[in-house]
Amino acid sequence: MTELICIVCPKGCHLRVDEENGYRVTNFGCPRGEAYGKKELTNPTRVLTSIVHIRNAAHPCCPVKTSGAVPKAKIREVMRMLNTVCLSAPVKIGDVVVPNVCGTGCDWVATKDMGRENGSNEIRI
Repeated sequence: MTELICIVCPKGCHLRVDEENGYRVTNFGCPRGEAYGKKELTNPTRVLTSIVHIRNAAHPCCPVKTSGAVPKAKIREVMRMLNTVCLSAPVKIGDVVVPNVCGTGCDWVATKDMGRENGSNEIRI
């Protein structure tokens, strides 16, 4: 029997998950908590946030996040690959920075508009 605190909503239910009985979840306050308890023990995932370097912008880094939850076992690989990324301004919120990161089906996406250093969003070639 494993005990966890549900993080799906602010209630923080104290779940009990019985691995020996098909990952049966008890003490949940809603169906989402039941699903969370089972998933956390069978296939845990996380949405990740980080930053990447950006050139020609007012700030040196651009915040990013994964478009969905990635398997917990791949977190190090997914984070490590960001070290190879360097963007060029301008970048718009929602722009895909890295598609299908490490084969997870999730993208790294920008979470902030990042204009050019001089304040212009015009792209010059």
